[in-house]
Amino acid sequence: MQLLFFIIIYPVVWLISRLPFRALYLLSDIIYLLIYHVIRYRRSTVRRNLELALPHLSERERAKIAKQSYRHLVDMFLEMIKTTSISRQEMERRFRITNLDTYRALEKKGKSIAMLTAHYASYEWAISMNHHISFQGFAIYKRIANRYFDKIVRDIRSRFGAHLITTKETIPTIEHNRKAGILSVFGFATDQSPKIDKIYHWTRFMGIETPTITGAEMLAKKFDMNIIFLHVKKVRRGFYEASFEIPCENVELVPNYEITDLFMKRLEEQILAAPAYYLWTHKRWKISKEEFIAKTNR
Repeated sequence: MQLLFFIIIYPVVWLISRLPFRALYLLSDIIYLLIYHVIRYRRSTVRRNLELALPHLSERERAKIAKQSYRHLVDMFLEMIKTTSISRQEMERRFRITNLDTYRALEKKGKSIAMLTAHYASYEWAISMNHHISFQGFAIYKRIANRYFDKIVRDIRSRFGAHLITTKETIPTIEHNRKAGILSVFGFATDQSPKIDKIYHWTRFMGIETPTITGAEMLAKKFDMNIIFLHVKKVRRGFYEASFEIPCENVELVPNYEITDLFMKRLEEQILAAPAYYLWTHKRWKISKEEFIAKTNR
């Protein structure tokens, strides 16, 4: 059944990838109407997240942000498909990195790099940075159950030279590259919810006590890697700007979780400035700190 579904869908994906951008965004507008008004995909989750994160806004203002976020979500999904045919020149025109010198200066220090990023603006097109780096690039992702679609996603995301690895493959890959002397940059999306048994730290994010993924910071300390933040903002439809920030010079000397806290603070600033471009469909606040303490003390 997985193969049959793939055979039916793949030609559609191929055709979408060949559409000019004007037609692509026209299709996006149509899909948005279906996703938001007909299918109503995760609308209750988005509404709850916005109520928690943006309580200072009116219900009408949050509803407007919700609609904008769905439009952006569909745009980004189709932009990911477009990656299969987009030229390097067009990608560089649409996804511009403003301070590559900051990243290149970190490469010169001769250590592998843990790059922290978030599900904000265009995290999919961040793979294009592999054009500009000399280290091997690795993007950490969650495997898709349908192995045929998993291959499509892997092929799309690796088009510009990134190597995709699952969370289970991350530590073995870091260990192997370190022993082999392969300087690498590992991309960690650190803004989603950790599993309950993997919660080690809470931070205040969007005014809420929130469990955070701390793997990037802890692995950087364990394997002597430098850390860099990648921030992406949406300039207008189909155009993005990315910038790098080095939070500290000596990762091992920074108190545990301080780097993670700083990254989440920077992300919060981005969201408050333009909330429509965050991935609100994710169940970010699955459990409160009180519920977590009650469960772990049983």
